[in-house]
Amino acid sequence: MFHWNSHLAIPRGHPPPTQLPVEFHNYVRVLEIIDSHLPGYVYLEYRYLLTECVDERRPKYNAVEYDEEAGILNKGYRRHVPADTIHGPAITTASVGEELSFDSVHCTRCLVWPPQAADWPTRFRSYGWPDSATIDGVVSNGCDVVPVAHRQCRQHEWMGLIQHRLSFSRAEIVLLNSWMPVQQIVYHILRFFYKDRTIDRQ
Repeated sequence: MFHWNSHLAIPRGHPPPTQLPVEFHNYVRVLEIIDSHLPGYVYLEYRYLLTECVDERRPKYNAVEYDEEAGILNKGYRRHVPADTIHGPAITTASVGEELSFDSVHCTRCLVWPPQAADWPTRFRSYGWPDSATIDGVVSNGCDVVPVAHRQCRQHEWMGLIQHRLSFSRAEIVLLNSWMPVQQIVYHILRFFYKDRTIDRQ
């Protein structure tokens, strides 16, 4: 999974950032996360354009609002990709010579923990896991937004093209790394069987 360094997602109503990590471009399009009618599935709407102003102290970004006609980000580039190479948010690409293939997932970074998951950090935990340091690590990583529609919306004329999903893959990695190796193995086995059964049902 990799993110565009020229795009950034923020929760709706969140102020535009003035500081960004160094990997971001000097022009960054900021998109607001708009809820859909399905939990975890969202739309991205252009909201700000950030331009970097470098002074002697530290880089700072100035924000200019997009006008109302800027519209919703669509994933129209996927229209030109053969359907059999699309797997959820991933696109399978063959290497030179077609000997190897790999999946790539384009995502938009959200550096802020989204309000859609606001209850997760304070949720009651019977066994004290994850600990507060792990929770802080997860929340400080924010999330990603990946271009994939809910299965109920994939055939819809426009929802199938512009719907996105909140992705917590970074959070999952932090949580998995806090486990013992045997716990990680059991998790991966259970996940494999769950996915296998889900595919059989579709």
